[in-house]
Amino acid sequence: MSVEAMDELVRQVAEKVGISEDKARVAVETVVGFLKEKLPAPLAAHVETALGAAAPAIANLDVGSLAGSLGGLFGKK
Repeated sequence: MSVEAMDELVRQVAEKVGISEDKARVAVETVVGFLKEKLPAPLAAHVETALGAAAPAIANLDVGSLAGSLGGLFGKK
């Protein structure tokens, strides 16, 4: 993931969730690390690349919907 993409994602998470950018950075890095750890190796190798490629869409990211979807994916309702 490019520095610019990471910074934009962190900024968006901080703004939409109402937390500091430092906390948002920890959250984003935790999620990326979790995905890389839990996904099958062929997919995990592409997580950062895929997130970097998605950088233009990050500005339009609906973090609340994404969080709800991810919660459902991991068994939370």
